[in-house]
Amino acid sequence: MHKESIFLVGPMGAGKSTVGKLLAEKLHYQFVDSDHEIEAKTGATIPMIFDIEGEQGFRNREALMIDELSLKSEVVLATGGGVVETESNRQHLRTRGFVVYLKSPVEALIQRTRHDRNRPLLQTGNPAQVLKDLMERREPWYLEMADLVIETQQVPVHRVVKQIIDRLESEKIV
Repeated sequence: MHKESIFLVGPMGAGKSTVGKLLAEKLHYQFVDSDHEIEAKTGATIPMIFDIEGEQGFRNREALMIDELSLKSEVVLATGGGVVETESNRQHLRTRGFVVYLKSPVEALIQRTRHDRNRPLLQTGNPAQVLKDLMERREPWYLEMADLVIETQQVPVHRVVKQIIDRLESEKIV
């Protein structure tokens, strides 16, 4: 049976890493977080990369990492919230695996990310407005590339994982 990789997309704070770790464990897949892989490869934190190279420099590094990681099999890949900003990333994820969009309302994202200093785009005077603007721009891409959309607000992580596995099994992907 063909075993496909699973790519989790969605905004920062939607639960991609949390869901991804449990999903990988249940499927006996490897869990990979693209932001962590970028940090490991560069030896720098994401905020440091943003400070030194700007957002575009980070996006260039992210595109190379997504190209590399999306070629692996039997991987659950948690992507950064802005992965959809780059066309090549959308193309690679859409064609190389099963894409799950973890959807959450902006209000929930604001609550989940409000104390997180490791999110460079939110280090502004109005992070709530930044999140709203990002979602307005990115949501059409998330929806366009998703094979499955799952609402994560007030849904326990084990239930989100079960919904994903049920869909994967019904489509004979795992």
